[in-house]
Amino acid sequence: MTITQDSSIQSVNETILPRKYQEEIFQRAQQCNVIAALDTGSGKTFISILLIKWIVLQESARDKVIVFLVPKVALVEQQANFIALHTPLRVKKFHGSLDLDLTDRANWRTAFEKSDVVVMTAQIFLNILTHSHWSIDKVSLLIFDECHHTRKNHAYNGIMREYFQTPSPQRPKVFGMTASPIWNTRDAQGSLMTLEKNLDATVIAVREHISELLQNSPRPLEIIKQYYPPPSNYIYLYPNLWDCVSLFCSSDVAIPWEKLQMKYHVTRNSLGPYCADLYLYHDIKARISQIIHDLEASIKDRPRINYDDDTYPSMDVDESSETTIIIPPDVEQIDFILCEFQPFFEDDSVPPAVPITVPLAWCSPKVKALTEVLLEHCSPTFQGIVFVEQRQVAACLAKILSCIPELRGSIRCAELVGHGGGHGHRGKHAATANVKGMGLARQQDVVKAFRDRTLNLLVATSVAEEGLDFPACDLVIRFDPLHHMVGYVQSRGRARTKTSTFVIMVQEGHMAHLNRYRVFVDSEPELKRVYQSRENPARPVSPISSESEEGEVEEDDPNDLAARERYIVPSTGAVLTYGSAISLLNYLCSLIPHDHFTPIPVPKYTGDYTVVLELPSSLPLPIDKLIFRGPLRYSKREARRAVAFLAVKELHKLGVFDDYLLPSAGSKGRSSEDADGKEIADVSDVPDILNVLVRDPWALGPRLRMHVISMDGVDVAGLVTGTELPALEIMSEGCLVTLRCTDEFVFDEDSEWEKLQMLTEYTKMGIWLSITGRPVTLPITCFLVPLTHHNCIDFEEVERVVREPQGTYDWSSVTEDDYHRTLIMNSNQYGRIMVLRNIRHDLTALSVPPPGARESSCSTYEEFFVQRWTRKTREAVVPTDCPLVEATYLPRHPSGMYRPMHRLQDVDKYKRHLARPGVLVPQGACRRMHFSEGVYRAFFFLPRICRRATDLFRAQQVRFQLGLPAIAPELLIEASTLPTTSTTWNNQRLETLGDSVLKLATTVHAMNKYPHRHEGQLSQLRQKSVSNRTLLARALDIGLERYLTSEGQSLHVWRYTTAEDGDRLDPFDFARRQVRREYPRRSLQDCMEATLGAAFLYGGTDMALRVGDALGMSVGGTIPWPLRYSRPPESSPVPPLFSDLQVTLGYEFHRGNLLVEAATHPSFAPTGGSSYQRLEFLGDGE
Repeated sequence: MTITQDSSIQSVNETILPRKYQEEIFQRAQQCNVIAALDTGSGKTFISILLIKWIVLQESARDKVIVFLVPKVALVEQQANFIALHTPLRVKKFHGSLDLDLTDRANWRTAFEKSDVVVMTAQIFLNILTHSHWSIDKVSLLIFDECHHTRKNHAYNGIMREYFQTPSPQRPKVFGMTASPIWNTRDAQGSLMTLEKNLDATVIAVREHISELLQNSPRPLEIIKQYYPPPSNYIYLYPNLWDCVSLFCSSDVAIPWEKLQMKYHVTRNSLGPYCADLYLYHDIKARISQIIHDLEASIKDRPRINYDDDTYPSMDVDESSETTIIIPPDVEQIDFILCEFQPFFEDDSVPPAVPITVPLAWCSPKVKALTEVLLEHCSPTFQGIVFVEQRQVAACLAKILSCIPELRGSIRCAELVGHGGGHGHRGKHAATANVKGMGLARQQDVVKAFRDRTLNLLVATSVAEEGLDFPACDLVIRFDPLHHMVGYVQSRGRARTKTSTFVIMVQEGHMAHLNRYRVFVDSEPELKRVYQSRENPARPVSPISSESEEGEVEEDDPNDLAARERYIVPSTGAVLTYGSAISLLNYLCSLIPHDHFTPIPVPKYTGDYTVVLELPSSLPLPIDKLIFRGPLRYSKREARRAVAFLAVKELHKLGVFDDYLLPSAGSKGRSSEDADGKEIADVSDVPDILNVLVRDPWALGPRLRMHVISMDGVDVAGLVTGTELPALEIMSEGCLVTLRCTDEFVFDEDSEWEKLQMLTEYTKMGIWLSITGRPVTLPITCFLVPLTHHNCIDFEEVERVVREPQGTYDWSSVTEDDYHRTLIMNSNQYGRIMVLRNIRHDLTALSVPPPGARESSCSTYEEFFVQRWTRKTREAVVPTDCPLVEATYLPRHPSGMYRPMHRLQDVDKYKRHLARPGVLVPQGACRRMHFSEGVYRAFFFLPRICRRATDLFRAQQVRFQLGLPAIAPELLIEASTLPTTSTTWNNQRLETLGDSVLKLATTVHAMNKYPHRHEGQLSQLRQKSVSNRTLLARALDIGLERYLTSEGQSLHVWRYTTAEDGDRLDPFDFARRQVRREYPRRSLQDCMEATLGAAFLYGGTDMALRVGDALGMSVGGTIPWPLRYSRPPESSPVPPLFSDLQVTLGYEFHRGNLLVEAATHPSFAPTGGSSYQRLEFLGDGE
């Protein structure tokens, strides 16, 4: 995510000017790769800011990113915010807590491409390089914070190994930062050269401005505080908590008593009996809670057994026993003991401190000495840090310090520890989890409280030694012994004011600890002179160090290093190394589904220097691929790495890992490839509402086509347009309407323009009168025309209508034969068409209306007509010297709604005989229209004809253009009709069917294509292949958006027109058979599924496979399943144990081993077969 400054930070910050010694290091860093060795608090990060600003201006940095690496999660937020505050660059941060899946390849690439600087933990960047999401040659600057970790198997060193595999001209600049570049004080030169070789950089220090550096980074006063050894006995509770719970060490309670006992005694020796019981109380309480939670979960997952049938006639079972949690007696007793001790250790009203006063008599001499130091240095503005080794020591010490009477009111304390593990595991292994560490948010809250002086003392593990931006402390105490030079320098750097004190606590008689500290003090000036005075140091051929990094147990033997391999996937560049193999196997196993009855699937390593690796039997692998034997190595760790390397390499060949060395291609449909490895386009920029060009047949061109409209077998009119429309028939209101294309014609060149103008005016007049009720202003794209007996255009009628569009007052030719077929229009009601029913020669406007007539309220018809037709702007025209005529109004029909032949209803099949109210109108006020009866009836059905022709045209186009098989047009029309059309049908039913068909087809394909992938991997393959994101991308790939029908049914505004800015009537213009439409983007994915559903409904599975393949779906191709997955000819009998089950199912299995597999739980001991998990995946797809 892009870093944004907090609202509390002013928009304009005071410019930080670099000091002289910072400029010195910056100038040397421009020339070559360097490691800046400067004390804590001297501004190393600001030097990196200067280097970042310089590198982005270089031509070589174009289109590359700057990668800022940190060793701990807490440093990501801090350094990213600092860079964003002091540069205008786009900064993004990544660590394990952020929601970006490692398998989300597309978003990783997008994140890098849209960033200038990325800040992340080293392991994440190493994973990115391993899986080829990014590469070293696309980085302009690599910054290593606390770079002294670049050794052995640290992620920093893994990144640099990839750096050395990159050709020299393509490598980025390297800048390292550390306060302590030397681990081994006995071989300072060798230690420096090792670090320099690993980082391909030179260690430098300030030379010219040392006095300024010393002024800004003063050294604290160092004091040794000795304390007495812990006594054997204390004046304390008897029996204590350990005395009570240790009675259950031999029970079956899932608590690791040996580990618990070890930590208990460590805490007792360090802090005293109260803190030891405090640790014990909270640890066991958390484990008991987890045990009860697991029992509750197992009850929910337990299958219900029906005891009511005849199978168990003699059993009397209490139904409530199935849902009652049975807690083991030992667990209940331990929980009772904890409740008895709760008043001593926990009170919800006073968190996080303990609820009682803790006397020093309950504390160790070490805590008493710490109390003396704190009392001596405590003041109202005091701030300090106490460094300890173990998390439980930090937590307990932080809880009691403010409750010691001597310190009450003066110490505001909290612990700061690493993330560690938690109780979040499942199954019977839950209680073996370590004590929970600290979450990132809690860490940030504690650091902020310390900066804001809400807290004045931190009890911290090594997480606070380096990197975190703390204010300079008045007092720093090493509560536990120092082990290496780095820890000494880093922790002392927290005390960097001129009046600060650095206290080393040493137990009396432990001369080894005291001597080690004195060696660090005495050797530090000499060590600094080593890298301050060197010029162009020579680099050794191979780095050798005699001292192990913290947390490491053994060295990497040079012979083992020489025997290491790299496996590079040629198609992607993904890299498998000895350092990444074990974590890849763990990741694979973490995806294997398991329940509360199944042990957590993990790889098992046995052996020392030749290791045998056993993979979980729930992996669907051949029996010989579940066990790997590694080569002989000189160290145990290297032997495990070697056998894991062989296993991952072989599993990649089997398809368990893809070409990016990932066991899964992403969750939540976010992968960039589908199950077939086809790229999925990024659709994040596709708008919610699409504005697209849709295929449409309505256009005029240089060649026009005549279509004859027939009603009940009688040709009544012609439809002229520039596209040959498909033949159609619709049934509406008891009338069968058909359309057929007869011929193609071209107008005479001399009369062409005149005839086109006449057809345009004729058609617009008919549309206005019978459909829209308003004039059509845009150029139309089709003409409805009268026909002669030879089905040619009757231009005489066209000319009469165009010449007299409002009709004629000449009634001389009207006879009784013209009744019920002549159209008339009252000049007082312009635009309303009526059908002549009769001429009443016995009535005129001066006649008196009969009683009961609607005109009877007036004395004459004339009076009624004048009142009814008079408007503000005009007077009514009411002739009194002519007869009245009887007429009925004709309704307009502005809807294109129709029903296909297989969906007809009674209202479509039978003619409607409506008794429309008649009206009397003076004959002299009426004009006789020139439209023939047949043409007007054709205008009545024109919206439905146009709609049906459009639907059929698009169905033909989508079939031919996308290469679909011969699916019934009605189904294709339904599949492409959106709900926005408000028709009596749309694609929603077919979408529901298609969703299931797609899931089934993808499931069968993935199941057979990846025979060695387990259910978890297959489920994600299916999910990404059927996700809306994938369907949308595939629809855009094939251009499906051009064939969807989104237009509504109403035609109050005639839609079959050309664009307003188009050429109004140029018959020689190329016919552009497309219109612009808008509809939601989700309609595309719905239509993909609906089209697949239409194929299945019409032609079953075989046709669905052909359509799915044409649409780009992951269905495995067009070959029918019986040919693609033909079963083995030889059969295998069902074992006797399952014979009754086969009879009950009523199906005889050709392969009895499949029935056995379907009934085999993953927890069952491996028998050379598989569990039901893959078959469960297959069944879920159906």
